Parts: sequence; structure tokens; C-alpha cells
Amino acid sequence: MTAPTLFDQTPARPVPAPAGAGPRRWRVAGLDISLTGTGIATTGGTTRIPTTGRRRDTITQRHTRMRHITDTVLTEIGTVDLACVEGPSLGSSGGSAWDRGGLWWLIVSALCARDIPVAVIPPTSRAKYATGHGGSRKAAVLEAAQRRYGAILPTDDEADALILRAMGLHHLGQPLAEVPDGHRAALGGCQWPDLQAVTR
Repeated sequence: MTAPTLFDQTPARPVPAPAGAGPRRWRVAGLDISLTGTGIATTGGTTRIPTTGRRRDTITQRHTRMRHITDTVLTEIGTVDLACVEGPSLGSSGGSAWDRGGLWWLIVSALCARDIPVAVIPPTSRAKYATGHGGSRKAAVLEAAQRRYGAILPTDDEADALILRAMGLHHLGQPLAEVPDGHRAALGGCQWPDLQAVTR
């Protein structure tokens, strides 16, 4: 008997290129959602939304902070074919788990309201795609992302977002770079949206 998982996991199936004059270039965003530094990766590059809070913040202050992060995410990604978000890390420490979960759902709900298909990528799958090992720490993912994609990444939040975007593009048949088979296997552990939602 296998342990229950947070999300249904379906095998990754590349989306066939649509018929036409040339291959469609997919617009994919990667989102590493965090209260202190949400990382964003898009066609235009990577960025980070730093915010701070205090334990004694009021409900209004906490909501304002989460609303600011959500609105900035939506502005940064614009219109995309697919948003790849890192799934909740149930073992994370620091900050408020309640607020972290609230922010995650606020952003995901906003994406759904815009009819943007959302893929949920577990933290271990993100690490495995980057380094080949699901238990790799953020510093290893940062180093791997910089090496493979030739990117200058100021923070591990942006590195995580770039890996999430790369995974989405790979799933859609347009990988940013070649990766070993062991890394590519991480695509099978993710929750991908219905392909019709992405290709419409």
C-alpha cells in the first residue's frame, strides 16, 4: 500500500506542437511562492518580490502584504499559457504556516480566475530536475541552474522559479536545455493541468 500524496500525480506527456506555419513558442512562468521572497521566472528573465512582516501584524496588515505579493505576481507574469508553481512544502519552518498556505492559495486562485492553467510541482521534483537528487538543498539548485542555463541568479528563490519554468517548457516539448534522463524523470511526479486547457 502506497502512502497518500497531496496531489494526484500523472505521467508527463509532451504536448504536440499545433499545426501551422511554425512551432508555437509557449509562454510559461515559474513561481516559487514565499512570504519573504517570491521568485518569478518568465520569458523576460527572473525577479523576486521581497517583503517583511512581524508576528504582531494585524489581520489587515497581513492581508495587505499577501495582496501586494499576489498583485505583483500577476503584473510580472502577464498573459501566459502555463504557470508552474512549487507545491506546498509541509516540512518548511519559520514564519506562519497559516499565512504561507493562505498566500499560496491566494496566488493560485488568482491564476485560476484568469483562466491560466496551473501546474503544481513538488519541491523534491524541482530539486531532482535541477540536480538529479530530490533532496538537494537550495544552494545546489542555484548552482545547477546557473551552470545549465548560463543565468546570473542573485537568489535561490529566482533559481527555483527558473527551474519550475524550465520544467513547464520541457513538459510542453520545448526544454530550455538538455537534461539527463534521471533529471527528466522528475516531470512524472508533477500535477500537470489538462492538456486541452494549455493548448486552447
